[in-house]
Amino acid sequence: MPSSGPIGKSLKGSLILADPGLKEPTFFQSVLLVTEHSCEGGAFAYILNRPLGQCVGDLLIGNVLPHDQRERLADVPVFMGGPVSTEHLTFSALGWSDIDATLQYSTHLSAAEAVMHEMEGFQIRAFIGYSGWSGGQLEGELRQQTWIIRTPSKSIIEVSNVDRLWKTLLRDLSPWHKLVADEPEDLSLN
Repeated sequence: MPSSGPIGKSLKGSLILADPGLKEPTFFQSVLLVTEHSCEGGAFAYILNRPLGQCVGDLLIGNVLPHDQRERLADVPVFMGGPVSTEHLTFSALGWSDIDATLQYSTHLSAAEAVMHEMEGFQIRAFIGYSGWSGGQLEGELRQQTWIIRTPSKSIIEVSNVDRLWKTLLRDLSPWHKLVADEPEDLSLN
């Protein structure tokens, strides 16, 4: 179900889905995890469904990481986190608590921290760049209905779901959203 709390409430830990009308290429059909948010301080998020088709081992050449960290992280998928600071690679850990049905996450991890989280059973993702909003900017976009707020579900953890993630989460909102999620991108194919 979509969250419909007040716009002034912190969205930290929430998902925001691009509204079907948002055609801007960076965020078209995107699902973002909001990792930091306050009305005054702005927001920080990562796009969860923009895999780059590469793994950490493809990007880190030479002895950038100690051998043991490189070995453990070589197959970690790399995602486009957003349009800000695309020269930086950062690690995040995602996990799910079945006890209270909540997403657990840690971001801005070093390689050593990512390995420790991986050993604890977390899914590790690498992100190039991030998505950011200045104070009040995300709230303005929410008032313009650019984003749909969602509570995270366990399905966002699995990398195998990323190609369908936006449509899967959108379908659950309403019958209209289901129709929109299932329509082809090229309407001439409809």
